[in-house]
Amino acid sequence: MRITANETLDAKGLACPMPIVKTKKAIKNMEPGQVIEVEATDQGSTADIKAWAESTGHQYLGTVVNGNVLNHYLRKANDAETKEITKHEDILDLEELRNKLEGQEHFTILDVREPAEFVFRHIPGAVNIPLGQLEKRMVEISKDKELYVICRTGNRSDIAAQKLTEKGYKSVRNVVPGMSKWEGPTDK
Repeated sequence: MRITANETLDAKGLACPMPIVKTKKAIKNMEPGQVIEVEATDQGSTADIKAWAESTGHQYLGTVVNGNVLNHYLRKANDAETKEITKHEDILDLEELRNKLEGQEHFTILDVREPAEFVFRHIPGAVNIPLGQLEKRMVEISKDKELYVICRTGNRSDIAAQKLTEKGYKSVRNVVPGMSKWEGPTDK
C-alpha cells in the first residue's frame, strides 16, 4: 500500500534540531488531518520526530526506510488534539555541570543522543540511552542520584527530563544548551 502525503518536506542532510524545526514550521501551514512526509538522513530523527509529535499532540504514523533516507509520516492534529508544548523547568547550564564534574559530586549524566552521536564525543562517565529507548530502559537509571539529562541542543533532553519526572524521578535537570556547546572534558 502506497502512503499518500499532502506535503513533502526535504530535511535530508540536516542534524538535530533542524528536522524538527522545519517540520514544526511546515505543519503550521497544513489543515488538521493532513499528512506530512519528512525526508531525513539523520538517524536520530526517528526518535526526535516521534517524541516531538507525542509532545505536541500530532500523530506520528511511522517511518519507511528507503536506502539512507528515512521517510517519516505525521498527521496534523486538530485543536482538540494538540497539546501545549511544555518545557522542563529545572535546568542546569554547562558551566554548572562542569563545576559539578570538577567537584567530584555524585550524580548521573544521561545522554539521550543516538549511539552514533555519543560514540564520537561524550562527557566522561555519561550513560547513553537514546530518547527513543528511554521508556523501555528507565529501569537502568537510579532514582537515588541527581540526574542531569543532555543531548546535542537541549531539545531531546527536555523531552526526556519531562518523561523521567512523570515516572517519579525526583532530581532531574535538563542540561542546556547541550553537547553542541560543551567545552569540558570528553571521551570518544
